Formats: sequence, C-alpha cells, structure tokens
Amino acid sequence: MAMTEKSSCTKPSEDLSHFPEIIELNVGGQVYITRYPTLISVPGSLLWEMFSEKKPCSLIQDNKGRFFVDRDGFLFRYVLDYMRDRKLVLPDHFPECGRLQREAEYFKLPELVKMLAPKINKINSVGNDLCENDLEELSTNIDITCNLSSSNNIQVSGPNNLPALTTNTASDLRKAGFITIGYRGSYTLGRDSQTDAKFRRVARIMVCGKISLAKEVFGDTLNESRDPNRPPERYTSRYYLKFTFLEQAFDKLADAGFHMIACNSTGTCTITHDQTDDKIWTSYTEYVFFRE
Repeated sequence: MAMTEKSSCTKPSEDLSHFPEIIELNVGGQVYITRYPTLISVPGSLLWEMFSEKKPCSLIQDNKGRFFVDRDGFLFRYVLDYMRDRKLVLPDHFPECGRLQREAEYFKLPELVKMLAPKINKINSVGNDLCENDLEELSTNIDITCNLSSSNNIQVSGPNNLPALTTNTASDLRKAGFITIGYRGSYTLGRDSQTDAKFRRVARIMVCGKISLAKEVFGDTLNESRDPNRPPERYTSRYYLKFTFLEQAFDKLADAGFHMIACNSTGTCTITHDQTDDKIWTSYTEYVFFRE
C-alpha cells in the first residue's frame, strides 16, 4: 500500500488548511468514514491533535487520499464509537479488552482506559477462579496452591507442604482440538506436461476451527474482519491470516503442539491460452491439524 507524506502545502490555489466535513480514515488497512467533529470531540486526544493542530497536507495519506493511522483497524471501531457518544459498548464474551485498553492509551483517551479497567479485572478474576476450581477437583484431601507466575506453573501441595503435583499451564492444560487451514492457488501448465508449472503466490490462507484455539495459535496475525465479535467457544470458517506463507502457519501450529493428520486438494482448468496452449489451473488445498 503506497503511502504519501506531504511536508508542505504546494498548491496555493487550494485551501489545504481545513479538513472536510466528512473524513475517510485508513486504520491498519480498515477504512472508516466519519465526521470531522467526531474526530476532535475529545480535546487532548491523539485524533484531536491530528485534526485540529495540523494541516491536512502534513498527515500521512494512502494512495487514495485517506488519512492513514498505523494501528489495529478492527479495534478502532470501539475507539470511534466511544468518541461519538462517550459510552463503551462491547459485545458479549469480548476477549480483547486488554488490547483495546492499549489502543485507548495510544489514542490518549484516559476515560476509555478507566472504563476498560473493571472489565479486565473481571476477566482476570474469572481466570483465577477457573484455575482454583479445576484444581479442587483433583482431590479434596490435599491443600491447593495455585501459582500463576511468569513461568505459568501450577503447584499442588499435599500434607506438610510436600509437592503433590506441578504442571505447566502453557502446555499441560492446553485444550485439544482441530484447526484446518486452506488456500486457493493457481498455476500455469504448458503443452508439454513435463515442463515445470508456474505457480502464483498464495493470496490468502483461510482458518477454520474453534475461535479460542485459532486465537491462541495465531494471535495478532489472525484477521477477524469477516467474522468479528464471535464468542471464543464458537467455531468459524471465515478467519484468515495476515501473512501468506504456508510454512509460517505450519510453524505456529507446530509450536502450539499441533500436528498434521490429513490434507486434500482439488483442481480445475479454468482458462486455455489460444496461442501457447498454456492452461491455467485453479486449486483449493486444505491441511488438517490436531492437538491431543
């Protein structure tokens, strides 16, 4: 995506010192359209500084003239909603409160940061309660010590404080499940089938599986724009990755304890070149991964 940054206003015939009533933003690749008063509605915020103290020609723009902000484009919707009516409305089971708070800090919105703090504390307390409840089911005759330190270890102590069980929350307690990744590709094959096929790059890697597992494995590299705000216990087939290298996806799955158990592919010939007899084939390939 081409970006332009104009250091000075070079067209005296145009009034470049004022912004239009309707503003188009490109935030991390996501396009937003809003009114100018909305962007300057919170004095002292980053957007207020950008659109009240600077000229349009001094801000970075993409190749279509939209003002570019290099932040999380999907979480920005909640930032913009807050700036419209000063209220925080999140969907049920919203899992990104911590990341949204980080965005609020970046955009210099202290009130939004305060609104998010109780929600983050609630999420953390629920996680600790789940940890304690799970460990209590192991035995009613031993004393439980749940230590979620930086090493993510849980230690269960028996009588006289002798260690009865030590487990690692990052590996031993990981949930089992399936994740399928797939991609559509195309390649050109000449008249002589013995010649090397010319493959085109992978345009998009799709992800299918339980949402909590997909987010655990791929994290910030997961694009959720086609199926946002889904609860973590639900399933989706509409996520895709922000990168296009299959090996990178394989590495992330392997690092998370998944192994490939199946794959399949289909292909059809879509176009035949009249002069060279080259055939362009399209294919769809899937890889199924499983973690016990």
